[in-house]
Amino acid sequence: MEEKIALLTDSTCDLSSEILEENNIKSLPLKIVYSDKQYNDRIDIQPNEVYDSFEKEIPKTSMPTPHETKEIFLNLKEEGYTHVIAIHISSGLSGTHNMVKMISNEIEGITIEIIDSKALSMALGSQVLYAAQLIEEGLSFDEVVEKTKAKQDDIEVFFVVKTLKYLIEGGRIGKVTGTIGEFLNLKPIISIDDEGVYYTYKKARGRKKSLNTLYKLIKNKVKDGLGSVAVMHGNAAEEASELLEKIKKLDNVKETFYGQIGPSMVVHTGPGLIGIAITKLD
Repeated sequence: MEEKIALLTDSTCDLSSEILEENNIKSLPLKIVYSDKQYNDRIDIQPNEVYDSFEKEIPKTSMPTPHETKEIFLNLKEEGYTHVIAIHISSGLSGTHNMVKMISNEIEGITIEIIDSKALSMALGSQVLYAAQLIEEGLSFDEVVEKTKAKQDDIEVFFVVKTLKYLIEGGRIGKVTGTIGEFLNLKPIISIDDEGVYYTYKKARGRKKSLNTLYKLIKNKVKDGLGSVAVMHGNAAEEASELLEKIKKLDNVKETFYGQIGPSMVVHTGPGLIGIAITKLD
């Protein structure tokens, strides 16, 4: 029987609706939860709206609903898909992966593979786009799954925030320590470890030095081969643009991507995030 493969992710991938549509990628929205209302991430609410509301209330986030997840699988089955590859935010940062996996076990008549990206933002988005490319090239379901999982070793994510306050309040601090460092103006360069949890990769004193450290990181990572670099920001467009322009001048950077992180990550990082996702190219 001929395989018809669908691709599913969630709104933390930071891929625009246009990119999702162009690549035939389905996305489950996380929820932005205020005391009086709930919004679908990147659908009913945009990043700037979250920043604008911070003084009144810092919202919470929650996973896509099991009902929505079941519905999307059943719709894909109805559309004639025989297989689904679902790639989601790190299970170390959200319960989304485990919930989707649980729901997938209830769906009969369609083969579903749930991949833990061990990542988020464009480090997740890069994996999703890679899988989309493989599907477009006509690779089999098993080949797409195998190659997408292997690709994780080629993708790294690093970011800095203005304050650790939001990561701490949202319970997403992981293995990052730095409350004393905050007083000394020490800024952790945060990455994600093999368990899919945040940790401190290194530290820099002050905002300017932390951004320069990010640049040096990229320069070092791409010196031995071609790379693709995504620069993402949280209400810090000017600094992110400056970093992007410097990155574009590096010899081995073949392509770049620029964007703003979505509302669900805005909630946990606050204004001022600058992040990079580096992908080694074959």
